Amino acid sequence: MLNHPDRLLPAQPFTRDIARELLTTVEDLPIISPHGHCDPGWFAHNVRFPDPAELFVVPDHYVFRMLASQGIGLDELGVNTLDNTPFQKKPQKIWKKFSENYNLFRGTPTAMWLDYSFEKVFGLTEPLTSENCDFYFNHIEGKLSKPEFLPQALFERFNIEVLATTDAAVSELKEHESIKNGDWRGRIIPTYRPDAVIDPENRDFKRSLLKMGELTDEDVNSWLGYLNAHKTRRLYFKKLGATATDHGHPSARTENLSQNEAEKLFKLILTGNFTRDDADKFRGQMLTEMAKMSCDDGLVMQIHPGSIRNHSNKIFNQFGLDKGFDIPGSTNYVSALKPLLDQVGLRTDLTIILFTLDETSYSRELAPLAGVYPALKLGPPWWFFDSYEGMKRFRETTTETCGFYNTVGFNDDTRAFCSIPARHDVARRVDCGYLAELISTGRLRENEAYELAYDLAYGLAKSAYNL
Repeated sequence: MLNHPDRLLPAQPFTRDIARELLTTVEDLPIISPHGHCDPGWFAHNVRFPDPAELFVVPDHYVFRMLASQGIGLDELGVNTLDNTPFQKKPQKIWKKFSENYNLFRGTPTAMWLDYSFEKVFGLTEPLTSENCDFYFNHIEGKLSKPEFLPQALFERFNIEVLATTDAAVSELKEHESIKNGDWRGRIIPTYRPDAVIDPENRDFKRSLLKMGELTDEDVNSWLGYLNAHKTRRLYFKKLGATATDHGHPSARTENLSQNEAEKLFKLILTGNFTRDDADKFRGQMLTEMAKMSCDDGLVMQIHPGSIRNHSNKIFNQFGLDKGFDIPGSTNYVSALKPLLDQVGLRTDLTIILFTLDETSYSRELAPLAGVYPALKLGPPWWFFDSYEGMKRFRETTTETCGFYNTVGFNDDTRAFCSIPARHDVARRVDCGYLAELISTGRLRENEAYELAYDLAYGLAKSAYNL
């Protein structure tokens, strides 16, 4: 057995018994996955996953960033290069390299997610080692050839009620159209991610802007035309089921410029002769513009600032985006968000979900903000803090100030499809353990804990994202 039945539950017997009882009421609830990065093409085309390496190693930056930290090249792990240098294409060799170094993941959330997937999805019960790596590979490869392991079948087996992908503003969403118009009834919805047409420092900014103009038939070289293009694309996303937008900016800076000031800034951006502060100011203005659009079209707004993207220039130039070298930075929220909050923070018809990679801000800034502004909710701990310790710290540092109902449950934020049920299992166990501790210390009534367990596992995410 790879997964202990009491994993992550409290060590104290009395509290563990309470947590066990809470867990039995929520562990089989449907999964709401409102923020993720799975490929909609998997479900539109419903063809088998290529091989175990493509399923578990190649798309998962949690896996290869750890291996890279030990000097293993991304090219050895099958990651495609942009500069035409050779990279490993044989899945057996990629898997062997992964298996030989599986010990590096001991004690990490990644090991827990992988072990869960190996046992619960593929029926493997012995730990992965260099000695049994061929058996593992062949066993998983055999399973992937069966109809019950096709993407749509796994979606249903995982009991996923809805899965949101993250899609560029200029995506034509053909796979989403195919799913919507097809016979399969699985609910896969897009999320509007406009970073490439909002961030002037993005190397695809001008190309993406041109494409957005073509898709919307708007003059994106004028400020009003540019805003109208966003509105048009948002409505198209909404037509295909989108309920949210997603904004990953370097900082949490917002602005609330007059129309004349905003138009002048936009013209400066279009010239290309702008400073880094000009770019940050423009991104900040666009967060406020996006919030105002959400007041009109009802899309939930997600903001996750503070990632120093592509920290290694060498890795970025050789392999591109999302290769494990995005690093957290400190983030200011109280003053940075004030212009936006002055404009829309007291709205009760708007939901802005804040995420952070800066845990020091939870008790000092984020929980107090979400604890008073109606428009704000706190997103769950994610990315580097999607872990037992991170989830527990989140509850301990935010609940006393903003409670549970100014948070939005859990999201898995993953490209690794088989890890979705594993991640939700971890979250449900951690939350049940935390609720059990509140009961055992007299801070929560037992009947309230059962209601909360349901809400944290299912209800809050469904409500917050209008699902």
